[in-house]
Amino acid sequence: MQRILSQRPEFKLFLEKFPAGCPSWLFTLLVSAYLLIAFNGSFFTTVDKLHGMSGIESLTFMVSIFIFFWVLFNLILTLVAVPYVLKPITIFILLASSIATYFMHAYNIMIDKSMIQNLMETDLQESQELLNLSVVFYVLFKGLLPAVLVWMVPIRYGSILQQGLIKTATALITVLIIGVVAMFFYQDYASLFRNHRYIRNLIVPVNYMYSLESYAKQFLPKSDMAFKQLATDARLGSAWNNVSDRKVVAVLVVGETARSANFSLNGYQRETTPALEAEDIVSFTNFSSCGTSTAVSVPCMFSIKGRSDFENSEERYTENLLDALKHAGFRVLWRDNNSGCKGVCDRVEFESTSRHPAPSLCEDGECFDMALLDSLEQEIDASDKNTVIVLHQKGSHGPAYFLRVPKEFQKYQPQCHTNQLQECSRGEITNAYDNTILYTDHFLSEVIQFLKQRSNKYDASMIYVSDHGESLGEHNLYLHGIPYMLAPEEQTHVPFILWMADGFTSRFAIDKECLINKRQDHFSQDNLFDSVLGMLDVETGIYRNDRDIFNGCRAPSNTVIAQQSASSAPQQKAPSTTQEKL
Repeated sequence: MQRILSQRPEFKLFLEKFPAGCPSWLFTLLVSAYLLIAFNGSFFTTVDKLHGMSGIESLTFMVSIFIFFWVLFNLILTLVAVPYVLKPITIFILLASSIATYFMHAYNIMIDKSMIQNLMETDLQESQELLNLSVVFYVLFKGLLPAVLVWMVPIRYGSILQQGLIKTATALITVLIIGVVAMFFYQDYASLFRNHRYIRNLIVPVNYMYSLESYAKQFLPKSDMAFKQLATDARLGSAWNNVSDRKVVAVLVVGETARSANFSLNGYQRETTPALEAEDIVSFTNFSSCGTSTAVSVPCMFSIKGRSDFENSEERYTENLLDALKHAGFRVLWRDNNSGCKGVCDRVEFESTSRHPAPSLCEDGECFDMALLDSLEQEIDASDKNTVIVLHQKGSHGPAYFLRVPKEFQKYQPQCHTNQLQECSRGEITNAYDNTILYTDHFLSEVIQFLKQRSNKYDASMIYVSDHGESLGEHNLYLHGIPYMLAPEEQTHVPFILWMADGFTSRFAIDKECLINKRQDHFSQDNLFDSVLGMLDVETGIYRNDRDIFNGCRAPSNTVIAQQSASSAPQQKAPSTTQEKL
């Protein structure tokens, strides 16, 4: 590559013009201009739309924006313009900027802390799904080739005194130019950046550098942050007074990237959930996620804090719902077919399908979700304790939706068969996504059937909630991870489905009709912590009944034992009232 570049006439001309090397001040100016021109098209386009001006007024404002960031980028590079430092930093910025910009353009996303967290906490399999020839060529021509050119070009730094003078002069000129810009456009800048704070997430390389710094800070030792235990006083309530031969098994299925809008039991026109519609379930149709990414939503939904108070860096030092259940005496098991539990299951049992794959359901390091049920009965029966099991799905994880579904469930065709969504039509993308919902429907139905068939052994329940939703091209957005305040409903409106065996409702005196009447009320993942405690009648001082979905849907405690006795008698199942389309 070096030989090819050295033969280019423009490169030869450059070397002839600067035989002793390129002056560092010119080098930083050129690199700064390239960063703005090559990687910030989305930023300038968005600013132009938000500013709302036209004609010469718009042109001068956009020119001022370019000059403002040009001199700012140049100042930052000038400060690190010393031998053996400038080139490595510049090469890193070029490569990282090309990667970030490709995904910003391909999926119309922004780069913020949660997006960086997703990147850092994803596994190798998920990372590989994002790689394709398009990103390779984009990075090659916009990142790697300029990086090679940077590596080849000799830079003339001058003496230490000259370097100091250049840095001082650059700083003074930068302050002067920014002062002039502020004199004419301060009101415009203040209005733009205060009212639309998110646009900083479009400025490359500021967005990923700032986000990397924010993400890294949460791992710094916090001398004043002691690990906080929760619900150490947790105990089983009065519903547990009656001794039963049946073990309580509560299954919590954490879905992946499933949006409520594509569930036919919630009103979607396509039949994507036929199996669930045949079950006696309650589907809550107005349920919101805590975040728009797995790295945020999963820790948040298990936290005692709500979305408005949740802070991931603090949550690492605090126990969660699973710890509270463990304190109450439950055996807690996390079974994972995704990229881990994001710290939620650090203090409970953990199993991964990647460690113990089911041969018929796994290949090339990835398993279909049905692998989560492999040997599940043996796992439950291995302990005499009442058990809470979390099943973490692969679900509808994109962009390679087609990899999530066995062939027999790929009903909707033609579907998108690539991870390059820009190469597929909206219809093909939707078909591929709907097939993942159809398979999730089958998986959840199989969980219910598994528990039903063991009703003589378990008083069982199942809760299903997805971590976040997904954009499938609405508003020209794809995937997820948009900052919550800007996120469309498709990324925050998620399914929440409840199934309970008759023995379970009798033991805990739960009124299903009451829950059915609540199914259109607004709830969110903020309700999960207290609702699971309430459903299982776990008493603790931190329980809040105003956040418990089951609050008001349980019979008085003195009727529990009577209902438990009645549950042992043969019963004829009443027809479900939850199957009507909403």
